[in-house]
Amino acid sequence: MVFALVALVVLALLGAVHRYVWRRFVGDTTAPGSRLRRAGTVAAFVLPLLSVGAMTSGRVGAPFWLQQVLAWPGFLWLACLLYLTLALLVGEVVRPVLLRILARRDAARAGAREAGRDGETGTASGTLPETASETLATVPDETRPRTEELVTSGSAGVSAPSDAVTRTASDAPGPVAEPEAEPVEEPSAATLAPHPSRRLFVSRVVGGAAAAAGLATVGYGAYGVLRGPSVRRITVPLAKLPRAAHGFRIAVVSDIHIGPILGRAHTRRIVDTINATSPDLVAVVGDLVDGSVADLGSAAEPLAALRARHGSYFVTGNHEYFSGAEQWVDHVRELGLVPLENARVEIEGFDLAGVNDIAGETEGQGPDFGRALGDRDRGRAAVLMAHQPVVIHDAVEHGVDLQLSGHTHGGQLWPGNYLAELANPTVAGLERYGDTQLFVSRGAGAWGPPVRVGAPSDITVVELASRQA
Repeated sequence: MVFALVALVVLALLGAVHRYVWRRFVGDTTAPGSRLRRAGTVAAFVLPLLSVGAMTSGRVGAPFWLQQVLAWPGFLWLACLLYLTLALLVGEVVRPVLLRILARRDAARAGAREAGRDGETGTASGTLPETASETLATVPDETRPRTEELVTSGSAGVSAPSDAVTRTASDAPGPVAEPEAEPVEEPSAATLAPHPSRRLFVSRVVGGAAAAAGLATVGYGAYGVLRGPSVRRITVPLAKLPRAAHGFRIAVVSDIHIGPILGRAHTRRIVDTINATSPDLVAVVGDLVDGSVADLGSAAEPLAALRARHGSYFVTGNHEYFSGAEQWVDHVRELGLVPLENARVEIEGFDLAGVNDIAGETEGQGPDFGRALGDRDRGRAAVLMAHQPVVIHDAVEHGVDLQLSGHTHGGQLWPGNYLAELANPTVAGLERYGDTQLFVSRGAGAWGPPVRVGAPSDITVVELASRQA
């Protein structure tokens, strides 16, 4: 019942996000009935279906070839959807600013055009710089009697013009005042209202920028995964470690996630990277696979080439229990790795223990710290392999000096690291809990989208240091 409710919530959220993305990328930028709008609408329905198929095909036992066909577009679209949505949300802040800037620019241009038309009208009207009275005032005195005589002569031919001049001269009050310049008004709310062409332009600019940012982010994150993990090195001092074990190097690798996307070539890159560090011991800390031995057994075979002076060890992660943990434990044993199923071995100068993942509790194969650590000599240093960091409190209780974990992927896709922090005591790196230190690897692969943003994949060489040295 709870699972069904969660599934409905997830589907509703996906639907709402896809609707929003369609509106901003397609509805706001294309014309109704256009080919682009039809293509965008089809994609808005097909892409989420591919994503759902990619997430569920393995669980429902679909043929492996179909899982591979669905995985690349389906999982990559999930990463694209995340970063396209984040970019669009940033665009929501930019959008009204651009609209207002364009509205003010258009209003200023319209005002300049109107002022230009007014100037042209004034010149064409022939407005004189002087009034008629001013003109008369400049007439020489010797001509005035003749003018008066002409006005009083009663001649019909000249009386009208003289009379007109007389009226103009007598009616004119003096120099005409210059017209006052009209104040420039701020653009009104109606002027600043989004114009259809202006909205279209801004939608295309914001949408184009969001698409470029989102797709570039996904492309860079995918390149990081497909290129393979980098090597990190840290030194961890252990109070109980003897001088003879000082400098002991453990290559820690977790969350390889061999599956429909990351296959045999991915495994080979990881093996080559580990061997290049010349470790004393290899610790594979769970989530090796996403699929059955029948589908992925050959993709895991390069693990047989791992080389370390004290061997390679393996503990289960939660994804092994989705993929047939018992069969995978047998298979890695055939490849030369030593599974530590709630077990312990003595290594040069310390005890190496391993516990099953918490997910095994549903099959009666959960972690058993008493069996793995209960009867050991606590005077010796203890290093524990446990997939999930959340068991650190059990490790502290059983006197573990160092716990090696994975599971979190460091968040894998920013801002997923903030969600990972809510569920895990440590998301990545080394931290101390009482007398126990916890190291969490970001992992060498990726689950779901083969993309990492803000959490690059890694293999970490943990060098143990003796405080007696």
